[in-house]
Amino acid sequence: MARLVGLARERATAESTTLEVTRLEASMYEQGRLAVLASPSLFAEPRYVEILGLESLNDACATDVTAYLADPAPDVVLVLRHAGGQKGKKLLEAIAATGAPEVACEPVPEREKAAFVQAEFARGRRRIAPAAVTALVDAVGSDLRELAAACSQLIEDTTGQVGQDDVDRYYGGRVEATGFKVADAAIAGDAGQALALARHAMASGTDPVPLVAAVALKLRTMAKVAASRGREQGNATAGLAPWQIDRARKELQGWTPEGLAAAVSAVAAADAEIKGEGRSPGYAIERALLRVAAARAGR
Repeated sequence: MARLVGLARERATAESTTLEVTRLEASMYEQGRLAVLASPSLFAEPRYVEILGLESLNDACATDVTAYLADPAPDVVLVLRHAGGQKGKKLLEAIAATGAPEVACEPVPEREKAAFVQAEFARGRRRIAPAAVTALVDAVGSDLRELAAACSQLIEDTTGQVGQDDVDRYYGGRVEATGFKVADAAIAGDAGQALALARHAMASGTDPVPLVAAVALKLRTMAKVAASRGREQGNATAGLAPWQIDRARKELQGWTPEGLAAAVSAVAAADAEIKGEGRSPGYAIERALLRVAAARAGR
């Protein structure tokens, strides 16, 4: 949503070098402010006004915007942003009744985040390796704004093709990235590496809950892909991106259905202990990692 508003501002600015830009917060709006901004200026400069946070608008904002809709100024671009919820719904209905352009910003599904990263790098005329895309989504993919900001930072601060080492250098310390590295080691059967990473993370202040969650997420993805073997994927892999499916297939090498079931049970037990049923979260996660690593065939 923030990206869309930013693009609207960029387009308006590109069309006029004398554009006057004003940004307002709906929750702190002052009565009469929009009328002043929209009134004819001495030199007839075009104006661009953003009112953000309509989901938290005050009464003054609702009254003034409703009045403005009845007689909009021809040389003013007004952009209104509503993040969802019931508050401000009446104003949204009034805006829709005018026929003004409306853009709905739906959450980006997990399976499309890799494509989003690739598009961001293409937009910046840079290349990023597939492994780096996966690492970046794992590290900061929970929030699209953070993911876009991470792409911008990597584009600005690196040269050449961005690789996994670059992502690790900038974002390897994130809780999400640490959790997935722990999971990778355990699923590969490397108990020593998994324990070392988990102990370092917890010693650095990382909560055990996201560490267990990362292992659980990996195992659930593997279970979904394993369930699709020998038949069409159908609902078994619903919601997974192609790169997630490909990675899970590689990670399943060396695993049996029994071993996978044992690993899932071990992580579920650790999750329950960490969330209150056990006295030592650290011990619970270490025991789970050992069991996951041991569950891999041949270990």
